[in-house]
Amino acid sequence: MNDISLGKGANCVVPVTAVHAVLRWKAVPGAPDVDATALLLTADGTARGDGDFVFYNQPRHASGAVAHRGKRAGADGLVTDVIAVDRDGLEADVERVVLCAATDGGTFGEVSGLTLELLDAATGARLARYEMAGGPETALICGELYVRDGRWKFRAVGQGYDTGLAGLATDFGVVVEEEDVPVPAQPAGSGSASSRPTASGLAASRPAASGPVASGEERLPVELRERLALRKEQVSISLRKRGADGLRARVVLVLDASGSMSELYDDGVVAGVVERMAAVAAQLDDDGTMEAWVFADRPARLPDLRPADLPEWISLHVRLDDPWEHGQGERRAGQIDMRRIGWGNNEPSVIAKVRKEVRTDPSADPTLVLFFSDGGVYEDERIERQLRAAVQEPVFWQFVGLGRADYGVLERFDTLPNRSLDNVGFFAVDDITAVSDRELYDRLLSQFPGWVAAARRAGVLGPEASRTAP
Repeated sequence: MNDISLGKGANCVVPVTAVHAVLRWKAVPGAPDVDATALLLTADGTARGDGDFVFYNQPRHASGAVAHRGKRAGADGLVTDVIAVDRDGLEADVERVVLCAATDGGTFGEVSGLTLELLDAATGARLARYEMAGGPETALICGELYVRDGRWKFRAVGQGYDTGLAGLATDFGVVVEEEDVPVPAQPAGSGSASSRPTASGLAASRPAASGPVASGEERLPVELRERLALRKEQVSISLRKRGADGLRARVVLVLDASGSMSELYDDGVVAGVVERMAAVAAQLDDDGTMEAWVFADRPARLPDLRPADLPEWISLHVRLDDPWEHGQGERRAGQIDMRRIGWGNNEPSVIAKVRKEVRTDPSADPTLVLFFSDGGVYEDERIERQLRAAVQEPVFWQFVGLGRADYGVLERFDTLPNRSLDNVGFFAVDDITAVSDRELYDRLLSQFPGWVAAARRAGVLGPEASRTAP
């Protein structure tokens, strides 16, 4: 295999089973030191325990398949830290080995020449190279080794965290705390001894705002732009936990606009939902666009939402009109007369409209429908017929209940028999404003990647596009 230079998100086949992942950087006076670490993850994207965290104070996994080989400082000022991985030694339930890095006493923006190289453990031949540029992060997921369709592969990731090694490890289920513990003498070029994490206790994590910026996002207000960037990173993390990083999808938002929702609109809850769902579309859709519908007795198509238009779009379209105004008041260009859609609940009608639009205007990507309602579902038979008929369509329906209400057949859909694919997900929350982004995106995307894989196997979806990370 020729040496491959990878960009962020790219992947390549690894033709050997045993590799050395070599983290390399240039030692500069005053700059922080860097440590290489690894996490062994199962199919659900989490570590089984602290023993699946390999680092300087726990340098060898119990299986022997992953080991921290330590640092070396060269005469040219370059420092290396090495993680050895042997695919043949991995336990059966380990699906991925995530290769990470953490700084000691600074950020990656202060580190020069940071590179991850993948070498053949037997010959030393370089298989792949990934150059990284840092910012405010104190920990990075540099890349990952994983098995896909029987092939050993490597993906360049470049995911940043600003809470250090403890924050990164915690996000994958390892319990970590900062303790003042004796640190073994470090090799030349490795910096001074300091307080280092051990695999016990707990630390919070938050991904750094270092994700890609879609066209026009730079015009957003600073606080909104930062929230959007953080949320896009969290969506990426939720997908990565399920082995679906790089997945692309068409995203459709459906909002209940019936009378019972009025308080949720008035209190800004629905506006908050739209802002958080915009991050899902910005991460999943090629151009970040999200299609949108509202419904009550009748459905209505809203203009597409682009991240750059988020504040104005919410102001224009996330609203209910007073049904007693009888034509009073003015609407701006593009706004829907919300009174015309009625005041009741008719889920089957909007489901049928979305299905028709997907058929009329097909996409090469799978479609994810994000459907928000406060319940009052009573058209159980019609809803069931619609969603059963949609089983062979390239659409996954994710319903989210806003509060405690009667959600009818939606609550039972996961257990309904005689469907070739489970094309519906549902969960309800008492107060969505109290649910963290991490929990919300984990729950929102818990079934979609699995459905995509099953739908491809069943021929409902076409082969994975080349731009989509496998």
